[in-house]
Amino acid sequence: MAQLFGYEVVDTLGQGAGSTIYAVSHPQTRQLCALKHVLVQNEKEQRFIEQLRAEFEVGQKVNHPGLRKCLDLKLKSNWLGKVSEAALVKERVDGVPLDVECPGSILGILDCFIQAANGLHALHALGYVHCDLKPANILVSAADGQTKIIDLGQACPTGTKKERIQGTPDYIAPEQVKREPVSPRTDVYNLGATLYTCLSGEKLPTLFTCGKGDNSFLVSDRIRAPHEIKRSVPENLSNLVMECVKIRPERRPTDMAEVARRLDVIRFGLERRELAATA
Repeated sequence: MAQLFGYEVVDTLGQGAGSTIYAVSHPQTRQLCALKHVLVQNEKEQRFIEQLRAEFEVGQKVNHPGLRKCLDLKLKSNWLGKVSEAALVKERVDGVPLDVECPGSILGILDCFIQAANGLHALHALGYVHCDLKPANILVSAADGQTKIIDLGQACPTGTKKERIQGTPDYIAPEQVKREPVSPRTDVYNLGATLYTCLSGEKLPTLFTCGKGDNSFLVSDRIRAPHEIKRSVPENLSNLVMECVKIRPERRPTDMAEVARRLDVIRFGLERRELAATA
């Protein structure tokens, strides 16, 4: 059986940016884990190693059921002292990403995003911002609906001003495009843009996709709200989404605790209405 850094390779799970993801077995405990393997081909690809280091720094500190934990980081250097190969060992997560399959009901979507918001709130309490929340980074278990946020490769301390634009175009916050300091409200925007897609089936126009000019902040005035695209979306939920994706961070909800609380209130009201309708 093939091995990587002492871990037995069980299966190939997929490809990432400059990496291959494997299911592996721990050599002593036999615990199944996920291993992100990076082979550095040139100097430019050293950034993938830095992302692994960043993900490990944050991922070893998290202790919340909604966040994937990192377990180990293995590095191999060449004769020049440069890292040529690396492996980040992470908690194995059984679940399907939202970009592959989204919950089929509004209640299911609400359950998923309440859990995601609580997980992000725990991350923010540690002093970090995720900075790349999107459907592909939210996994939902088909067995019990447990939601887990993955990929902390772009996570950074609150207040960080990044040297280059980082994020995913359809979910990126304006302050990320402008390379301004990020905050928990950056993740509020990312979560809102992700929820927008799940509810409406359409991508939110962002500062990145619409252009980076000084007048691009007006783009939010031209965006159709989710309930205008799909009538089945409750208007109060649609309104919350549009608050989350305000261009100016100070106009968004204060933090993820507020987002989770408001989503929970909406879920409670919707559930009561559905129960009344079937009574």
